[in-house]
Amino acid sequence: MNTLLYALVRALRRHRWLSLLGCAFILSSIGNGLTQVVVFGQLLSWNAPATTLVLAYALAMLPGFLGSLLGERLCQRHSPFRVLLLAEILGAASLVFPLYSLLSHNTVGLLAVQACSAVISGMTFPALALIFKRGLQVEELPAATCMETLIFAAQVLLGVGIGVLLFGHIAAGGMLILDALSFVASAFFLLRASRCFVCVHSSALPPQNTPPTRRIRWREMTHTQRRSLLMLPALAMVGTPAMSLLPALAQAIRPNESTGLALPLLFARSLGQLCGPLLLPADKLADYAGSNRRLVLCLIIFLGGYLLVPQFPQYGLAPLGFIFIAHVASNVVFALATFGILNAFDAQSLASASSQAWRWQIVMAGVIALLVGGLAQWTGALTALYCASLFSFCTVCVMLGIYRR
Repeated sequence: MNTLLYALVRALRRHRWLSLLGCAFILSSIGNGLTQVVVFGQLLSWNAPATTLVLAYALAMLPGFLGSLLGERLCQRHSPFRVLLLAEILGAASLVFPLYSLLSHNTVGLLAVQACSAVISGMTFPALALIFKRGLQVEELPAATCMETLIFAAQVLLGVGIGVLLFGHIAAGGMLILDALSFVASAFFLLRASRCFVCVHSSALPPQNTPPTRRIRWREMTHTQRRSLLMLPALAMVGTPAMSLLPALAQAIRPNESTGLALPLLFARSLGQLCGPLLLPADKLADYAGSNRRLVLCLIIFLGGYLLVPQFPQYGLAPLGFIFIAHVASNVVFALATFGILNAFDAQSLASASSQAWRWQIVMAGVIALLVGGLAQWTGALTALYCASLFSFCTVCVMLGIYRR
């Protein structure tokens, strides 16, 4: 079967810059994952309340709104590779915040680095999409979808996986040093990738005397483009209540060993995020992206996995399996949404479209996370999970019905 993984392997053999770009982002994502382990590990070890844990989750997303605006503006004036290099430099500089938190034993720096990471992620999203659109043929776009999935999963699969193994065995400051080294190595690979990059077709380049990118407005979009832009915010709406409450659920299930449960749950989540999209057939992505039944089924599986976790607290591996299956399904939707944006917009409007989708996703996820955090403080984590998940799922089903293919 022509899966996304096979499509990516073919593209990596054909484009050396893609291999170097992948190495850069995987290294950077490993460092980001280590930082997340430090943040949530320290918050849990300091017995932070559920509202602080949800706030940390929200701050890892909401500032991405400003980051996407900045990334879109920078892509209009500079090479997307320069934007990515700037993001790596800012990422390395942001590590002073968790270092300050560790030295002063307060949560301010831990929350600040979450906000900085969100801004940096928002900057990179339109630049990365623009590089893929300019450097890959139309039939190679499934490979870009697979690469974005690997980058997305590497942050928590490798970073959190290594972090879970190291947390408690080495000092948190040592993990931050590894994070800083990953940013330096990532910048090196980005420089090499920029020197190897070649635009494969002239249609991806703007005509002379025109801006390299242009803003696209809602009223100018086709029905397919509007549906493509709404898929990431829809996924955020359904996924945020469960994902933001994951550390709080660990506290509710096992109050005496919440850290020992929460970090493996984060690892199971990332493993599912990696495995789900890799088995999708590359030649049927467009059909799958337009199928409401497949999308709704994936969302049901995702919510079912999270809703079953509190029902089996006594079984050690059961919660991990439920979270793994849930994120296999959710990242199928993520891969289809990412492909939809790459496929529906041309190179001149892609940076604007992708940054808009990112902003809407960030706003949706951040607002819902804050609301769910307040609801959890009032009613408890489990009740908040059930109520918010049901409401979000029904709303997304209505949206899919309105913008069906």
